[in-house]
Amino acid sequence: MRAMRSIGFVLLAVVMLSIPSASSAQVSVGVSIRVGPPVLPVYPQPICPGPGYLWTPGYWAYGPDGYYWVPGTWVTPPRVGFLWTPGYWGWGEGVYLWHAGYWGPHVGFYGGINYGFGYVGVGYLGGYWNRGVFNYNRTVNNVNVTNITNTYNKTVVNNVTENHTSFNGGTGGTTTQPNAQEQAAARENHVQPTAEQTQHEHAAGSNRAQLASVNHGQPSVAATAKPGSFRGPGVVRAAGATGPNNAGRNGLAAKRPGAGGAHPNAGTAARNTEGATPRRPNNQGAGQHPNANAQRPRNKPQGEGGPGTGREPREGGERPR
Repeated sequence: MRAMRSIGFVLLAVVMLSIPSASSAQVSVGVSIRVGPPVLPVYPQPICPGPGYLWTPGYWAYGPDGYYWVPGTWVTPPRVGFLWTPGYWGWGEGVYLWHAGYWGPHVGFYGGINYGFGYVGVGYLGGYWNRGVFNYNRTVNNVNVTNITNTYNKTVVNNVTENHTSFNGGTGGTTTQPNAQEQAAARENHVQPTAEQTQHEHAAGSNRAQLASVNHGQPSVAATAKPGSFRGPGVVRAAGATGPNNAGRNGLAAKRPGAGGAHPNAGTAARNTEGATPRRPNNQGAGQHPNANAQRPRNKPQGEGGPGTGREPREGGERPR
């Protein structure tokens, strides 16, 4: 028995050593399981706390008791000019792998997952940096223009199928592969999630109400105004969520006139309700996850510096029109 355990540890060490570091290949695989995550819940976006905060969308993490929801939240980036690439679940070689999110000068590949609020599956359409100041697209961000003046309005065209899918590859997952720009972003130097983000995830993991098995895919704390703030003003619930969480009185604050601050998929009539129970993959060849390797080609290259990069093309520092 001890011999078998020793062999298992050796094999695990070999696998871990074979995985490229997040700073180089950006395939940071922390968890691998055989049951896919639930669909993404629909929820409004809390109002931005102030200038310099960037939106980081919510996601399903995995712990000893199964999947749990880590609320979306506003975060201050570790460096001026950095953007957030969300993490994503990817199906590959019989398991679902978690590819951790990271900070960097450009937005990289995040599985084609439509997280909403500017993260439509490719790039980021929620804003851009200009001379050390972040400019917010009010079309997809809930900001108070009295406190935040560096804003603009630009229509976001969503070409991603709105089915709330939360993983790439496998049965029911997205089929998006990285484009040339995202491959280039993967080779840049990156910064891991901030301490606030890590604590935020740990807080979600210690709250049983965030478990998919408890909330049935509709967490009562779907998003927060700041990391770790799971109660009080700025906390919003998912559509259809039940139970007290002080979110009800914040619903109006989370809705900006004209946009509502809601996830772009909120208008979809039919929500994929079976997502509350994680789906098991089909091991057919079509379900092979394209993200098992660090570098993957894509059929729709996106020009460098174009929309969605968080760095809109402009002359003389002008904002996009």
